[in-house]
Amino acid sequence: MHPSSSNLEVDRVIEINRADRWQVYRRLQELSIKSRCGTNQPLTAQIDDVAAAIQLWSVVRQFTASRRDLASWLESCWQLRAWRDEG
Repeated sequence: MHPSSSNLEVDRVIEINRADRWQVYRRLQELSIKSRCGTNQPLTAQIDDVAAAIQLWSVVRQFTASRRDLASWLESCWQLRAWRDEG
């Protein structure tokens, strides 16, 4: 039997530099994603569903991707939307 996405509960350790860890933690809290971040401890997050996994990926990407990569990704989103609006 395959587990359904609604029953997904996984604790993940997020590898992110110490300077950004608290900002990521606070953003995850704002998104109601259960997470822990103690002094000199790794940041962990509980992922309960696919939406939380995507939100976690997005938040971490904001802090780990280069500015150039983020700008390129945003540009491709705009192009995709323009293409969709034309069709």
